[in-house]
Amino acid sequence: MAPVWSDVRAALPSTVCEFPLHFREKIELSVLKVLELARDQLYSEADCPASAQRAQRRRVYSYGCLFKVLSLCHGSISIQYPRAGIMDNILQRLVGVLRNNVKIKSPNKAERSDGPCSKKMKVDCVSEPVINPAQAVPRILCPSMERFRSDFLDAQKPVIIEGITDHWPAFTEHPWSIDYLRTIAGCRMVPIEVGSKYTDEEWSQKVITVHDFIDRYIIGTAEDGVGYLAQHRLFDQVPELKKDIRIPDYCCLGEGDEDDITINAWFGPGGTVSPLHQDPQQNFLAQVVGRKYIRLYSPFETKYLYPHPSQLLHNTSQVEAENPDLVAFPDFSKASYQECVLRPRDVLFIPQQHWHYVRSLELSFSVSFW
Repeated sequence: MAPVWSDVRAALPSTVCEFPLHFREKIELSVLKVLELARDQLYSEADCPASAQRAQRRRVYSYGCLFKVLSLCHGSISIQYPRAGIMDNILQRLVGVLRNNVKIKSPNKAERSDGPCSKKMKVDCVSEPVINPAQAVPRILCPSMERFRSDFLDAQKPVIIEGITDHWPAFTEHPWSIDYLRTIAGCRMVPIEVGSKYTDEEWSQKVITVHDFIDRYIIGTAEDGVGYLAQHRLFDQVPELKKDIRIPDYCCLGEGDEDDITINAWFGPGGTVSPLHQDPQQNFLAQVVGRKYIRLYSPFETKYLYPHPSQLLHNTSQVEAENPDLVAFPDFSKASYQECVLRPRDVLFIPQQHWHYVRSLELSFSVSFW
């Protein structure tokens, strides 16, 4: 554990004098005393005995909490901007120290070879739905900004854009793999959805590490159902992963600034489903690993799609898109739609308010830009 403390100290200001406890507002003397004691321990020269490693890991976490408290007491900008870094992004630097020093147990080679996915996220061959050419979402190679705006953005027409992610490090420098995700984000806690889709009664959520998510729901078969890391801002949580992707230039044609773009991760095994629903904002969905079958319905088809009457699910259809109950929902058959299979390096433009249904055909990792 001594190397960890050495790296932790290296991430701190070099001396106690450079770590003042001066606050804009008066705080309780007891709080100040605790902060002073914690600061003194941070600069202690005493090494941690091997027998106390687990306790010391908890101490490192406690020190992370200290930095957050310090920022809040100081009236830092992080109060207004919760994801803003404090003290030269000290929390992320400490996470990096722990990630590089704490070894995460991985399956042995035999377990990996028997599992459904390998180190490079290779997946079993899965048959694709047959796409009707008359209903296929069009594809276009690197359109100019002007053409994209006039033909698709202003016209509110879906399109698959090819050739705009080929330069991503996620495809070139270090292609995303199970081992890579373990290394970069394995110890991070993330929320996952459990259940085939969020409209099911047995659907639930839990918070686990990325490492455990991979073991239980990607490589293994969990007893509690399908697990899906869905619509999570993983790239804010793990900046190293964000360096592997790029915001598509076409995003700047929408409303708002680049800083307002929400980037979400969608990571899960084959069989995960996002029920037919619509979102209030446009979406660029980039496929990094695996394939997904997607259907899209224009907002003009809403009268045939039977949205849920409840306010909570008003943006979600009651109909199972690929297996509709036409007795209960007879008009659904009148709805026109487009469809596609999204493959690695594809980026699907989903216009604002367009209904869309998504089913992963295999192990899949997608990135959405809203």
